[in-house]
Amino acid sequence: MFLPVRRSTVSLLGACALGALMAAPALAETVKLTILGVGDVYEFGGEEGRGGFARLNAVARAERAANPNTLYLFDGDMLSPSLLSGFDKGQNTIDLTNLVPFDLAVPGNHEFDFGPQNFLEKMAASKYPWAAINITNADGSPIAGLGGVMVKDMGGVKVALIPVAQDTTPEVASSGDLKFLPTVEGGIAAAKAAREAGADLVVGVFQTNNDNDRALIASKAFDVILSGDDHSYGTYYDGITAYVETSLDARFLSPVDLTVEIGEKDGERTVKWVPNFRFIDTAAVTPDPESQVLSDALAKQLDDSLNVVVGTTEGPLDSRRNVVRAEESAMGNLIADAIRDATGADVAITNGGGIRADRTYDAGTVLTRRDILSELPFGNVTVVTELPGSQVLAALENGFSQVEKGAGRFVQVSGIEVVYDPTAEPGSRVAQVKINGADLEPDKLYKVATNDYMLGGGDGFSALGGGKVLTNTGEGGLMANDVMRYIEKTGKVTAKVEGRIQVVGK
Repeated sequence: MFLPVRRSTVSLLGACALGALMAAPALAETVKLTILGVGDVYEFGGEEGRGGFARLNAVARAERAANPNTLYLFDGDMLSPSLLSGFDKGQNTIDLTNLVPFDLAVPGNHEFDFGPQNFLEKMAASKYPWAAINITNADGSPIAGLGGVMVKDMGGVKVALIPVAQDTTPEVASSGDLKFLPTVEGGIAAAKAAREAGADLVVGVFQTNNDNDRALIASKAFDVILSGDDHSYGTYYDGITAYVETSLDARFLSPVDLTVEIGEKDGERTVKWVPNFRFIDTAAVTPDPESQVLSDALAKQLDDSLNVVVGTTEGPLDSRRNVVRAEESAMGNLIADAIRDATGADVAITNGGGIRADRTYDAGTVLTRRDILSELPFGNVTVVTELPGSQVLAALENGFSQVEKGAGRFVQVSGIEVVYDPTAEPGSRVAQVKINGADLEPDKLYKVATNDYMLGGGDGFSALGGGKVLTNTGEGGLMANDVMRYIEKTGKVTAKVEGRIQVVGK
């Protein structure tokens, strides 16, 4: 059942929940539970024989067959970004997960990349429940169809599932006027309320970063925490909380088996448990046949339209996550140069987090439409706004404000040479800026090419707003198309790292 949670973190579980928890069947001696968590699954077919929905579905089917007391939980991010989601806004992920439905799914920030209405449509098309205790409408009212705390009876063990979304979603996605309440505080409060209402086990299903994960573990409010968002894999147990960071694209999975002993002492119900973490490298998993048929059909659709050559690289390109979010990259320069060329703007600024293929290209690589759309899967539109130099500077400051965190707001630029100090306080890191060879003038107006997401304040780029918009989202073209046309002009890519972004003292 769902127990909807409103804005208040005090009254998180009502009388209905209390009754459900306390009306437990006769006590069992030992119950084995399996909890399988997954998140951040973007590429429907996986990569190089590992991950993807067909292998994930095979593992989920096998776990449920081996143990009927299995919870299959999703901790955020699948509708976007991917090559195919640029066309169908994530419908492929719904079709594939509907074949082996989750017991519960938490929306990640990427569920809102195409706006809140698309998420609501995809949620309605899902054959499984979505839930998050900390997302409301603008007026604080609950979102129709989005659940809250869920209580499951697993072999006589009352398990409370606490689903929590990332509260920074409005900064990094297009979530409209939806409200996202605090992730950590709200999750802990809900977990304590569930425990007080009689839950035997409390399982947190979070889409949040590692820093928040550590705070959640330190709270000692949870028995198990499943967390996505960081694209890494890991397990941890401190004797109180079992924790799984759920990897990327279902490449590596870690079902957690809990051996739960239920007893009685001094007239009180007692529950003890021990975790066993299993490791599954999905490269060794035979894909689920039904899912593979659908996956193959989706791949064929892409192949027919995307294997078209656009040009060849003269030098290497690098779009790895740790590069485009931390330093000047040739791929970033290519994209920024392309949107500047397409618009005739003075400068171009784009966010490294919007560059997504996470790979390198050797010199001489033949690039196809598939490659460019893999790098720019969000369907962002190129826009141009006219801003004073002071706001251009503020936008650059925002771009460097979280470089130590690997944040997606790190900028890739064209027409700009900037020197910054990562050790300085955020907001005061830019030491020098030149615009097309001349010092930036605070009062001078510059035409700035960027993308519609950033123009709307995404990734904290509020400084890009308020200017005279010369090309809006209705008039602009897709960034990916601008890049493809730019390459096709000469049939080659000459972009390279050339000192556009420098660090003080280096």
